[in-house]
Amino acid sequence: MLVLVGYLVVAASVFGGFALAGGHLAALLQPIELLMIAGAAVGSFFVGNSSKTIKAVIKALPSLLKGNKYNKDSYMELMALLYELLGKVRKEGLMSIENDVENPHESPVFAKYPKVLEDHHVVEFMTDYLRIMVSGNLNAMEIETLMDVEIDTHHHEAVEPAHVIGELGQAMPAFGIVAAVMGVVHTMESVGLPPAELGILIAHALVGTFLGILLAYGFVGPLGTLLTQKADESTKMLQTIKVTLLANLNGYAPAMAVEFGRKALYSAERPGFIELEQHVKQKR
Repeated sequence: MLVLVGYLVVAASVFGGFALAGGHLAALLQPIELLMIAGAAVGSFFVGNSSKTIKAVIKALPSLLKGNKYNKDSYMELMALLYELLGKVRKEGLMSIENDVENPHESPVFAKYPKVLEDHHVVEFMTDYLRIMVSGNLNAMEIETLMDVEIDTHHHEAVEPAHVIGELGQAMPAFGIVAAVMGVVHTMESVGLPPAELGILIAHALVGTFLGILLAYGFVGPLGTLLTQKADESTKMLQTIKVTLLANLNGYAPAMAVEFGRKALYSAERPGFIELEQHVKQKR
């Protein structure tokens, strides 16, 4: 929703300011210029990216219109789930969570936390390392190294669409210049026309530069920034799981392990110590 609001503000400010200054909005309506810029951008997008990256970008675009699902409530739900699982391990042993780990979507423990359960990346990451803990084949240092590798891989994949969109935004002004140059070429070959008509052709050509810059910095570029932020938020969930599980592996009680995980959160979403303690006990 904020994306649409931002677009409306950009459009109203630019086009509204132009109209208030006495400009004619009809002069900016140049579908041929827009066709050249957008067509060149789409073409370069397909040329410069693999099919895997193209699919990732297309899949990521709808998420831009949705709000951030990684908020304070989702983090608290995650830590409450970790607290309950680790508490179960402490009381009944590692084997007590084997069924929960193997079939999380059928687990009565996971069922209490629907926000976590609907995120397959988070569920897969958590259950994979709980499964390793149950097997007992790796020590804490080895598990931490493996976690770091997986988190880096996840972040690289999550941020790739942002890089692609960002690079596309940076190219838009150049495509605008191409469209403007094409308009100038058309103007020069029409040099025999009256000055008034030549002025109109030059104005049409300049619209190409205007559109390229506007699309780059007002519409396309900000999408890349937003995708990067969403990728960072999704990675933070995995880092929270990592810190909590490693604290437990190093001998800390579930309540203290969850406190380690709380410290990994951004300050904007981080609950207070007492607030988290009351929440996890209430959810049990």
